[in-house]
Amino acid sequence: MNTELPWLNPARADALQAQLRERILVIDGAMGTMIQRHGLEEADYRGERFVDGYDREHDMPDHVHGADCGCARDQRGNNDLLSISRPDLILDIHTAYLAAGADMVESNTFNSTRTSLADYGLQHLARELNAAGARLARAACDAAERETPGRQCFVIGVIGPTSRTASLSPDVNRPGFRATSFDDLRLAYREAAEGLIDGGADVLMVETVFDTLNAKAALFAIAEVFEGRGARLPVMVSGTITDASGRTLSGQTAEAFWYSLRHARPLSIGLNCALGAKELRPHVDTLSRIAEVAVSAHPNAGLPNAFGGYDETAEDTAGMLREFAESGLLNFVGGCCGTTPEHIAAIAEAVRGLPPRQPPRIADVA
Repeated sequence: MNTELPWLNPARADALQAQLRERILVIDGAMGTMIQRHGLEEADYRGERFVDGYDREHDMPDHVHGADCGCARDQRGNNDLLSISRPDLILDIHTAYLAAGADMVESNTFNSTRTSLADYGLQHLARELNAAGARLARAACDAAERETPGRQCFVIGVIGPTSRTASLSPDVNRPGFRATSFDDLRLAYREAAEGLIDGGADVLMVETVFDTLNAKAALFAIAEVFEGRGARLPVMVSGTITDASGRTLSGQTAEAFWYSLRHARPLSIGLNCALGAKELRPHVDTLSRIAEVAVSAHPNAGLPNAFGGYDETAEDTAGMLREFAESGLLNFVGGCCGTTPEHIAAIAEAVRGLPPRQPPRIADVA
């Protein structure tokens, strides 16, 4: 990442870094968990524009949409589409997290890459969905700042891992096969980053990284976008430890994960998803000792139960994350799957007044 480039929005970048020096910043909780609370039916995802299961506003060369054209797809679970079809719902979720005490809200764009949207036949919407998701988060932050003069709230433009992995084969019988390539991912991530910047994101976060090669493609794409615009945003990176082995899906420990991405000079490195705070702690501790940048953690509300739900209470999650903070491990903290505004309110209260982690100097790491 070219750190010689100026900030795209100097005032907000400087404000974010100033806040980081003073306290632990609170990230919001799960978007999907809150959407699930609404009990949406498949038709609820479509809205008017997608009522037939395809995009009425998308003209295709040599093709006319119709009842039997084959373009209709089931949109159930396409949460990112709600940024267009139900923006009121997404705005309300952002607002609830800000009211709970979040300093930063993540855009509803986890799957808004051409790669992931292809599952719904809506890959052409990638840039539009990223811009729409960032605008909704921006609107919620702006409203919170107007309501409380002097408050500063920041939009994290989320770039998810996609539904493909560049390092592993999805076919056990063909270990050399790859369902995607570095260049395909790079182009998809570039489109997403452009949309997030268009929509007013303050920060870009490459998150839930299970394959470091995917993350490298994302960071390369982001660097290209910054070069093209002649300015940059702060970039956060957050990986996911997939099981008790303490490794990502592509086989890296937390330490290897950091050193593989250190060259990009991110604002922060961290971990989210897959595990609860208790299981995540040793890996966050590893990052806190070796990373000379900020460290983030936004774990799940414990491990999923037999029904795929999460039973950890807000108080339980907050208590464990307070211990992280008291041990000097955190600069950013929040929640992932299963967490709600109640969890974020408890976390915000738990870390209030505790000093942020002080990154080690490079000389100390050697």
